[in-house]
Amino acid sequence: MDSPVVVLDNGASTIKAGFINSQDKGPKIISNAVVRSKGDKMTYFGHELAQCKDFSSLNYRLPFEKGYLVDWDAQKAVWDGLFSSEVLSVDTTGSRLLITEPYFNLPNIQEVYDQFVFEEYEFQAYYRCTPASLIPYGILFQQPDAPAAECVVVIDSGFSFTHVIPMINGNIVWNAVKRLDVGGKLLTNQLKELVSFRQWNMMDETYIMNDVKESCCYVSQNFKHDLETCRINPKSNPVVQEYVLPDLTSNKKGRIRQSDDILVEADQILVMNNERFCVPELLFRPDDIGLDQSGLPATIALSILLLPSDLQGMFWANIGLIGGCTKFPGFRARLMSELRSLAPTDCEVVIYECDEPITEAYRAAVTFAGMPGFTNYTVTRAEYAESGSSASRRRFHDWKSRETEEKPKEPAKLKGKQREDDRPQVPTKASRMRTKANYTSTTRKR
Repeated sequence: MDSPVVVLDNGASTIKAGFINSQDKGPKIISNAVVRSKGDKMTYFGHELAQCKDFSSLNYRLPFEKGYLVDWDAQKAVWDGLFSSEVLSVDTTGSRLLITEPYFNLPNIQEVYDQFVFEEYEFQAYYRCTPASLIPYGILFQQPDAPAAECVVVIDSGFSFTHVIPMINGNIVWNAVKRLDVGGKLLTNQLKELVSFRQWNMMDETYIMNDVKESCCYVSQNFKHDLETCRINPKSNPVVQEYVLPDLTSNKKGRIRQSDDILVEADQILVMNNERFCVPELLFRPDDIGLDQSGLPATIALSILLLPSDLQGMFWANIGLIGGCTKFPGFRARLMSELRSLAPTDCEVVIYECDEPITEAYRAAVTFAGMPGFTNYTVTRAEYAESGSSASRRRFHDWKSRETEEKPKEPAKLKGKQREDDRPQVPTKASRMRTKANYTSTTRKR
């Protein structure tokens, strides 16, 4: 009997984890952070955050910083709880692992991945890859009565960054991958600053403001028009929305105020006006906060422009959306309208989206791990014991493999007889005479 396979989509904000052939319909989604609550003075590791009752002034210790896994102590604390009987209840020594890693992951960080998987948790075998490389095995681009798309562009808008990843036959074209330094973390921080400057001081309320962002924000289809609407009548317009902040004394969660809501005296109201669409607008206009980068539509167009000209039409017709930031209402419609103006006139622009963009990579990973040939992709514990991280570098193809292939090789030096340019130069007669003359003159001076 084959050993069970644990699938771990290790995101910077949340971890999506589960088993293949599991009875559970979806993955276990837990926070990828060690959280300290100032209210009840408790520390929560990953999955334990669901037990927290006081979400005010939470202090987050994130394993990921600027898109890369750097705090391994915090990550180990989260993984220990994840593998324990409270969540997955998995025996790591008798299991195999599929885990995702960031795009353009650094070699020294990848070596720590190998050490943790084989030396700390002692998995039998594991496979490490980026989330986008799993998407062809999912249902994002599937169409009834149509073959699988060979050329696709995956837009992964996550917690730290937004990446544009073109793929040909399931292989990432790394020289055309582009990164936009706008993600869910930056959007939440921007919303905290706007609200703190205009209304309440919410700089320490990351958890609450993240819920406000997910509940109230949307992508505007006409930014200037909506901005003018909010300016003319700030208190009463179609955009304005009231958010009732959570009542920590009675453990009431925050919510959007409905027309029939009856407020009590203790309720605190957060008025969301143009903040609703100004914050997600950074995905399309990062220069609004001083980032010297193009917006997402122009980044996609630039990425496709770097691909073979005879295939570019296929990429324009197969654009897929994954990641939490793509869940904003109006995101797909706005992206479609701007891409049409950038695409060639003879190319059709088609954007695919799924019901759960956050878990799409996980579901694709489950499908991939359940394939009969999955074992051929993994590195075993015996191979690691023999070769160390070199076994992973040979087996897992990523952006460094592409660079190695393109790097020109230096010509090998001839063995035996020396080459002409390597032989020591024999001094000519004139040079010998000059040397002798210099030596003589020096002797005379003495």
